[in-house]
Amino acid sequence: MENLLEIRALSVEMPTAQGWVRPVNEVSLRIAAGECLGLVGESGSGKTMLSLALMGLLPTGARVSGRVSLQSASQIELTQLTEPEWRAVRGQEIAMIFQEPMTSLNPVMRIGEQIEEAILAHKAGLKREEVRARALAALRHAAMNEPERRAEQYPHQLSGGLRQRAMIAMALAARPRLLIADEPTTALDVTVQKEILQLLQKLRRQLGLGLLFITHDLGVVAQVADRVAVLYAGRIVEEGPAKELLLQPAHPYTQGLLAASPRLERGKLRPIPGSVPQLTALPPGCSFEPRCELRRSECSVSVPELRAASNEHTARCVLVGHKELTEGEKASQRR
Repeated sequence: MENLLEIRALSVEMPTAQGWVRPVNEVSLRIAAGECLGLVGESGSGKTMLSLALMGLLPTGARVSGRVSLQSASQIELTQLTEPEWRAVRGQEIAMIFQEPMTSLNPVMRIGEQIEEAILAHKAGLKREEVRARALAALRHAAMNEPERRAEQYPHQLSGGLRQRAMIAMALAARPRLLIADEPTTALDVTVQKEILQLLQKLRRQLGLGLLFITHDLGVVAQVADRVAVLYAGRIVEEGPAKELLLQPAHPYTQGLLAASPRLERGKLRPIPGSVPQLTALPPGCSFEPRCELRRSECSVSVPELRAASNEHTARCVLVGHKELTEGEKASQRR
C-alpha cells in the first residue's frame, strides 16, 4: 500500500535557558491512506510537538531537520514549505482535531460560521449558499444530530461530545487527506468516547483518510489503530502491528505502560517508577534505562538501535533478539 505520509529522521530542536533540546529526535514513521497509526506515550514524551511539526505550527525559534513527505496530487515536502505554502496545505491536505475543543472553538462565533470560515480559507470563490451547504455536510459527516440547529448555536450551548463533533466537522470541512487527532477523547465520558472513536473509524474508511491518533491510553489505541508507535523522550522506542505489539510488547517501556493500564479484571496496577527524563538531562544511553527493571550495563553506554522483534515489529532495546534472557526477564516480558 502506498504511503500517504512518510516521516524520515525528523528532529525538532527548541532553544532553552540550558541550551538546545530535542523534543522530537530522529523519528521515522509512515501512514497509508485509510490507515490509522496510534502514537502512544506519557505526557512529555513528544507526541504533541510531533503533531505540531506535521502541521507547521511549531513555536518561533524551532529548528527542524529530516524529511516529511505527503503524497497528494504531487509529493509535498512539508519541511521545505514557507508559511504562505503551509496555509495552502494546512486544513486542505492535513487537518488536526485538538484535545480540548472549548479552547479551540471561538466562543463568540456560531458553530456554522466557524466551519464556513474554515471552508472559505481554502475556497474563497465559493458562493454563500454552497459554503453553507458544505458546512452542513461536514456536520452530517461528523454525525451531528440536527445539523441546521447546531450550526446556529455557540460552543457553550453544546455538550463536550457535540463540541468534539463540531471540531471534527471543522477539520473535515476542506476535505483533507490526513487527519491528526491529538487526545480527542480524553475529556469525554466513556459512552461519548466510544461514539467518537466509532465515528473516526467510520470516517477514515468512508473517506480514505490517513489517521494519526495520539493518546496516552493503550486501551483506546487498541480500538482504533492498525499499527502502534510508542514514543519516549522524543524517540520511537517500539513500532508494529497493533495486535502484535499490545499482546507481545518487546520494549520494557511498552510493557510498563500495559502493566499500568486499567483492566476489567481485578488486579493491582503496576505504575512505572520515576518519570520521563528532562530533555536537558537525558541519560547517555537508553533514555528509559534509569526506570527500567531489566537494564544492563550496555544500556547506559549508547542509544540502542531499533531491532527487529518480528517481520513488521521493531523495538529500541538491547534485549530484543537476545538469546540469553534470565527467567525473570522472560517473565517480565510476558506480563
